[in-house]
Amino acid sequence: MSAGSLLQATMLRGALALDQTPPPSPPPPPAEVEEARSTGLPHGLDWTFNFDASAGGFGFMNSLYANPKPEQPSGDLSDNWLESSVKPALTGTFTSTKSWQLYGKVSAVGERTFAAPPSIVGEDASSFKVEDLHLGWRSGRALGAGENVLELTVGRARYQLGQGMLLWDGAAEGGTRGGYWSNVRQAFSFAAIGRFKPGHHTLEAFYLDKDDLPEADTGSRLWGANYEYAIGEDTTLGASYLKLYARPDVRPQRDGLDVLNLRVVTAPFSRLKGLSFEGEYAREENGDLLRSTAWNAQAGYELGRGWNPKLSYRYAFFEGDHPDTARDEAFDGLLTGFSDWGAWWQGEIAGEYFVSNSNLVSHQARLHVAPSDSIGTGLIFYKFLADQPSSLGPEVTARDVAAEVDWYMDWKLNENFTLSLVGAFANPGRLVEQLYDRTENFAYGMVYLAYSY
Repeated sequence: MSAGSLLQATMLRGALALDQTPPPSPPPPPAEVEEARSTGLPHGLDWTFNFDASAGGFGFMNSLYANPKPEQPSGDLSDNWLESSVKPALTGTFTSTKSWQLYGKVSAVGERTFAAPPSIVGEDASSFKVEDLHLGWRSGRALGAGENVLELTVGRARYQLGQGMLLWDGAAEGGTRGGYWSNVRQAFSFAAIGRFKPGHHTLEAFYLDKDDLPEADTGSRLWGANYEYAIGEDTTLGASYLKLYARPDVRPQRDGLDVLNLRVVTAPFSRLKGLSFEGEYAREENGDLLRSTAWNAQAGYELGRGWNPKLSYRYAFFEGDHPDTARDEAFDGLLTGFSDWGAWWQGEIAGEYFVSNSNLVSHQARLHVAPSDSIGTGLIFYKFLADQPSSLGPEVTARDVAAEVDWYMDWKLNENFTLSLVGAFANPGRLVEQLYDRTENFAYGMVYLAYSY
């Protein structure tokens, strides 16, 4: 074969080989192409959607209800009921090129109480209404003095003061709204909050209007100022002044009330980080109508190994009315709420259903353990006494209200679901016998499942 023929044959084999090369794979069908789905919401903002839901069952033996939440009415009561709730929420945030942010949030709460509930928790009541609806602005680093030194919020929003003994819950539940224990609604019907936070200092000014039940509207509203100073990471000092107003025909002692509040939270020993202390003092004055005090002190120690057991003891005092004086001395518990087991509805039986933070002395001992990252459980022991038993009636001479023990467990089933269980037992004291002619022991159980996205 000549050189030319050999070259032609080689080129022919190469062409045939190219013809036999498989064609490239076709592009994936449209269903396999990942594309960002449009929300249909305006561009240029960061959007966050949240959804919370819950369902709980509650059961009592020998219940005794006496309107423990003064602004939520009670009546003839049964012993078992169910509650459920849903709360969708949408938050939008615009971040400027200078790092300041404009944000807004809207949410709604639907609640239902059913299955033969007592009057205090809703009587087969249900409601659906707006919860959060506010706009806010935070400075980012635009002011050059740290992150978010200045923040302003206006609208339906939440606000809490310290550990929540005086200000935590901005909305009443139960009654015609349902959801007495679930307490999903917490936003004030109107809030204007300014926060200035340079370095270790925090200065707040606020105006708050409570979202009362329509059938028990007290007209409660207030303005105030709060200052906090953080000493390192382990100590915070706080001082607040509040001025409250209310409907004089419903809550005359609250209309025009001045409140001074002092707080401290500290773990002062660097070699004993597990040892902590808390204290709070409040004084209320309203001319010739009311003068009262409340205070509490707590010490706790966390071992920090094994199940991380923490043992704590708290003494709390809320003054009662002195019958031999013209002025009222009964402490007004204001707008307290539930921030943790045992605070500040004291006792899953007594504090939730027949005593309030007025005319009350309580001793609380608590043991909390965490067997795993997903489980926290503990026992809380209470001894409740009346400060001024005779203010409850001439027939009441005993101070002993009740002794109670609560067991609780929070089990985080996964990233979204949490199961909470409660078992409680209370032994009524001589005061309950004199006031209500009741001597039977109380028992209580709760199963509560919460979902959060």
